[in-house]
Amino acid sequence: MPVVPAEPLPPIQSRFLFVDVAALRAKQLRRGARVRIDDIEHLPKKAERVAMEEVRRGLVYYNVLDPRLARAESES
Repeated sequence: MPVVPAEPLPPIQSRFLFVDVAALRAKQLRRGARVRIDDIEHLPKKAERVAMEEVRRGLVYYNVLDPRLARAESES
């Protein structure tokens, strides 16, 4: 079961993080994940646009890993 935040997440300030999160979500949508937007009438057709709108509305949960911890885990 996918994790959907109960309350919308704060907006992403970094455009690079926004693109990364939206790209991963678009991949999920292309593989058959359900759309999290309730407004079906005004829904974009492309998975990338749907993903960007979901991220913009705070409907996509994501984690930002600390690079120091990731590097330490890969070295051990």
